[in-house]
Amino acid sequence: MGDVLAPVQILLVEDNPQDIEITRRALERGRIRNELTVARDGQQALDILFGRAEGEKTKPGLILLDLNMPKVGGLEVLEKIKADPKLKRIPIVVLTVSTREEDVVRSYDLGVNTFITKPVRFEDFIKAVATIEEYWIVIATLPPE
Repeated sequence: MGDVLAPVQILLVEDNPQDIEITRRALERGRIRNELTVARDGQQALDILFGRAEGEKTKPGLILLDLNMPKVGGLEVLEKIKADPKLKRIPIVVLTVSTREEDVVRSYDLGVNTFITKPVRFEDFIKAVATIEEYWIVIATLPPE
């Protein structure tokens, strides 16, 4: 089933190099080869999405967003994406170490599709990312570009 699905471009907004590598490895274990673009802070993510970075503007099919980042925080990134008519339908999964209730509530108030607290153990993190991919890439129907 997975080999007939077209790859979905994923934007990973994450500043932790270990979490970037774990996410990359978890996605590689899947049957679908998605193009992964990494933004290492919130400002870089906004530059990529709004066409201010090198190259063309990127409109991914899915965004994996950390909340605790330098320059521009994840909640502000989320707010700007959901306020833009051309980007607001992109599914966003918050993938963060935060367990703070106010972060969960604020994320959903701003329009996040899913909030996941990053598991501490490596294998659990791999499983979480694989589950995200399985649901958002294989099972869910994403909005057209």
